[in-house]
Amino acid sequence: MSRTIAIGDIHGCRAALVGLLEAISVAADDTLVPLGDYVDRGPDSKGVLEQLIALQDACRLIPILGNHDQLMLEAREGPEAFSNWLDSKGRSTLESYGAAADLADVPDAHFAFLEHCLAYWQSATHLFLHANYDPPRPLEETDPQTLRWLSLRDYLPPERHCSGKTAVVGHTPQDDVLDRGYLLGLDTGVCKGGWLTAWEVRSGEIWQVDAEGRLRTPS
Repeated sequence: MSRTIAIGDIHGCRAALVGLLEAISVAADDTLVPLGDYVDRGPDSKGVLEQLIALQDACRLIPILGNHDQLMLEAREGPEAFSNWLDSKGRSTLESYGAAADLADVPDAHFAFLEHCLAYWQSATHLFLHANYDPPRPLEETDPQTLRWLSLRDYLPPERHCSGKTAVVGHTPQDDVLDRGYLLGLDTGVCKGGWLTAWEVRSGEIWQVDAEGRLRTPS
């Protein structure tokens, strides 16, 4: 039976992504929804993007654009945007392409992948987005600042989205999965000594690995 699986913020931790995919045992009829922030902070953003691009041939991949991914795309717009990206932990991403790399060393395919990421995606029962939502406002009317940047620490929606669907988000790192019933937060800080988390919609099964790709076992 096909599965729909959301994956929290990866942040350049390729070994964690590889370990997580092995634990999940991805099948061709699975739908995987990584929630954004594929780059920055961790040591191998290049490897993460390569892994995600390859994953498109292994399953149905629906990638969401994160704020760090947006900054990487905007870095091509000029010196100020480039400097802003580097100041926002983008330097680790650039270094993953080589010690003396610049934007010209980033393959066009990597930028193309990020350009085709979605602002959000909806299933029959769930909303998948990077950061946050405004309960009374349809997602198509929600501003990018909310969808991509608004932390749950600054605003935790007090109720379910007007669509009636459960929201699944990343962006705001926490020690473990945040489960409010109407909202799940899956950023569990893999690049900060925490976990990379995946969650399956129908069964509620959770997989977690550390930055080295080691599966978390129940305590």
